[in-house]
Amino acid sequence: MIRKVLSILLPAFAVVAMCTSTFAADCGSCGGGCEGGCGNAAVAGGDCGGAAACGPSTKTVYQRQYVTEMKSVTSTEYTTETREKTYTVNKRVPRTEERTRTVTVQVPETRTKTVNYTVNKNVTETKTSEYTVQVPYTESVEQTYTVNVPVSEEKTSTYTVMVPKQEEKTSTYTVQVPYTESVEQTYTVNVPVQEEKTSTYTVQVPYTEQVAQNYTVMKNVSEEKTSTYTVQVPYTEQVEQTYTVNVPVSEEKTSTYTVQVPYTESVEQSYTVNVPVQEEKTSTYTVMVPYTEEKVSTYTVQVPYTEQVEQTYMVNVPYSEEMTGSRTVQKRVAVQSMKTVQVKGGRWESQQVEVASSGTDKCGCPCPPKMCCKRVWVPTCETKEVPVTTYQCTTEEVPYSYTVSKCRQESRSRMVNVNKTRSEERTRTYTVSKCRPEERTRSYTVTKYVPETKTRSVNVTKYRSEEKTRNYTVTKMVPETKTRSVSVTKYRSEEKTRNYTVTKCVPETQTRMVDVTKYRSEERTRNYTVTKMVPETKTRSVNVTKYRSEERTRNYTVTTCVPEERTRTYTVTKMVPEQKSRTVNVTKYRTESKTREYQVTRCVPETMTKEVSYTVMVPQQKTESYSVTMYDCVPETKTSTYTVRVPHQVTKEVPVQKCVTVAVEVAVENACGGGCGDAGSAGDAGAAGACGSCGDAGAAGSASACGDCGAAAGAGCSKGCKKGCKRGCRRCK
Repeated sequence: MIRKVLSILLPAFAVVAMCTSTFAADCGSCGGGCEGGCGNAAVAGGDCGGAAACGPSTKTVYQRQYVTEMKSVTSTEYTTETREKTYTVNKRVPRTEERTRTVTVQVPETRTKTVNYTVNKNVTETKTSEYTVQVPYTESVEQTYTVNVPVSEEKTSTYTVMVPKQEEKTSTYTVQVPYTESVEQTYTVNVPVQEEKTSTYTVQVPYTEQVAQNYTVMKNVSEEKTSTYTVQVPYTEQVEQTYTVNVPVSEEKTSTYTVQVPYTESVEQSYTVNVPVQEEKTSTYTVMVPYTEEKVSTYTVQVPYTEQVEQTYMVNVPYSEEMTGSRTVQKRVAVQSMKTVQVKGGRWESQQVEVASSGTDKCGCPCPPKMCCKRVWVPTCETKEVPVTTYQCTTEEVPYSYTVSKCRQESRSRMVNVNKTRSEERTRTYTVSKCRPEERTRSYTVTKYVPETKTRSVNVTKYRSEEKTRNYTVTKMVPETKTRSVSVTKYRSEEKTRNYTVTKCVPETQTRMVDVTKYRSEERTRNYTVTKMVPETKTRSVNVTKYRSEERTRNYTVTTCVPEERTRTYTVTKMVPEQKSRTVNVTKYRTESKTREYQVTRCVPETMTKEVSYTVMVPQQKTESYSVTMYDCVPETKTSTYTVRVPHQVTKEVPVQKCVTVAVEVAVENACGGGCGDAGSAGDAGAAGACGSCGDAGAAGSASACGDCGAAAGAGCSKGCKKGCKRGCRRCK
């Protein structure tokens, strides 16, 4: 690398040294000094003669242009791989241990003892008493009563009946007979017509871009821990326990009680008896006696008759009428509108930058500032109006014609038979049944009950009190304290230690490349078909129903009512009173004395003995087994699948813009004005004006002597300037 740099720099230094010596020699031959810059240089002999002025000429200027080239670039892409990892999980496995413990159980024990108790027994005693009873008996009595006996009587009456009589008649009527007639009809049909159209639309096209993304993975870290836990260990201890037992104690006692002793006593008693007494009575009553009466009445009869009446009626005559309507049609209409879009762009521009020169020439003149070319990117943000096509649904009213069948009303007349009635006055005789009241008298017997007081002797049971004594046994329960030894289960605490594994999840940050989908806008064109409805007129044959009038005849029957005299026989029933006799059973009562036996129950105490069972709880030692569940930590290996993004190198062809220098011929007005003129021969001074700048010289770093090629021995000069320096470098471009 160092050799390569030295091989480039050494020739440049040599050219700078040669240019400096040549220009110094030229400037040194100027006799007139360097006050206003070098004048017209003399010929190579060193004389400062007046050389001819520089005329119009051209110079070569090198400009930079960008050229697109394909370059091979190595990029990193990622593929998704599925991998497996193994991790350990601690599971708690239960195991059951059988243990034994001693338990004190209270066992019930049944025991027997003899108890005396007193029972009251019922003793039944039979006694006799007398009582009086009213005994009923039946007695037959003759009784007279009146009955209304119905008597039927035949009668005859005359009445008028309207007998219907039928009569055949004939009438004429008009009928509308329908017939069909074919009529030509014109109608409009909308025929669909398809039209091809093209529209431009914008599509968001997705593309994938690789983006680095950080994500956190939870890794399992196992840690061994020790914990201390307390276990309650049971043990049995003998304890003295005091308990109380109720002991039965019998005691003899004497009690005095009062007994009600019954005795019978005869008592005189008064009682009342109802004695029946019969009494004859007479009553008057009214009887409605029927009789018949003849009456004459006048009534009105509606006599029917038929009358011819002219009737006007309306007939619906059909006809066809052409009508016009409109229907609503929706169409999609393309609407052109302008849309404001901001377009971001730019261009490369070459700008001349003035660079100040700090050095002086051999004559002591300060070097003039240099002009350097600089490429600058000028960004632009441009607002454009872009045409956009949108579709709107428009509603349009489309007219069409159709045929409607209508009916018009026509007035017509016809003769119609109308049944009417006229009123006629008529007379009839009828019989009316009436009743007139008659006063009558009847006799009847009334039985009354007269109270009568009597006396009788009645046995009454009375009671006298007697004092008696009895002995009985009372059993009392006396508490007695006893002592027994009881096994009590107690627990003591024991500290135990166990080891267990705790798995923690530790977060770890990793990086992966993620495909991010982005979108760029693309203009596309599509063809679509629009269907329009074009109205078309067609003709069709339609059957129209019409009517013609026909005269027809029909026969009908007219019913007329004719009065007719008739006779009927009917029965009239009269009620005739009749005297009858009947035998009636009358209930009477007589007094009888009766005797009855009844039982008296009294309680007699009696002492008895019985065996009583009672239960005592006896403590008993018992050994039982119980299960304890213990947990063991068992490590288990598991496998999980995860996804990894694996990078790999890919070589791609990428378009790269490269800056290339291109030579361009430029016309120069005055060769000595500030540019470099044409170099003369090796000894000529050329047109020595003020030292100009190099055409494509770099910025800073101008040489100390005027005429040096650019910055630092031609490092910033163009190829033309370097060639000039090699030829003698009278003036540096």
